[in-house]
Amino acid sequence: MSSAKGTATQAGIGLGSAIAVAISWSLHQSIIWAIVHGFLGWLYVIWHAFTRPGGLGG
Repeated sequence: MSSAKGTATQAGIGLGSAIAVAISWSLHQSIIWAIVHGFLGWLYVIWHAFTRPGGLGG
């Protein structure tokens, strides 16, 4: 059971990093910023969603 949970957690972290890199690249076209935002992962994705018009904040 813990092996499946670990795999799901790793997939979630990987998905968050991939989304963060894609968002960062589309906005900045900078490899450096994409790497930084990739490390931040879901934190950057959530921040981006709240600070953009039409995002989670409305």
